[in-house]
Amino acid sequence: MKRLRVAPNLVIATMWADALNAAGYPAQVFSRYLSSIAGEIPPDQALPAVWVMDAAHAPAALALLDALERPQRSPAWVCAQCGERHIGAFSQCWNCGAQRPL
Repeated sequence: MKRLRVAPNLVIATMWADALNAAGYPAQVFSRYLSSIAGEIPPDQALPAVWVMDAAHAPAALALLDALERPQRSPAWVCAQCGERHIGAFSQCWNCGAQRPL
C-alpha cells in the first residue's frame, strides 16, 4: 500500500478512489471520518487520504490523478451544415442538430 494524495474533502477523495478503481488501480480512502476530531489533531492530519493497494501502481495512479485535475479542453468548432460556432464542450449543433465533425 502507498498513500497517493491527501484530498481537501471526503467527496473529492471518494471521486479519486472511484476513478482509480475504474482504471484498474485498486484504491481506498483512509481517514474518512477524522474531520470530526480536527480540533484534537492538526487539521491537515484530519483530511481524507487516497491510498493505492499495490505500491507498483503508484506512478500510474498519480499520473491519472494529475490528468483528472487538468482536463483537456476540446477546441471550438463550426457546424458544417449551418455554420453555427460552438464551444468545444458541445458534440452536437444546438441550431440544426448535426453531429460535431471528427
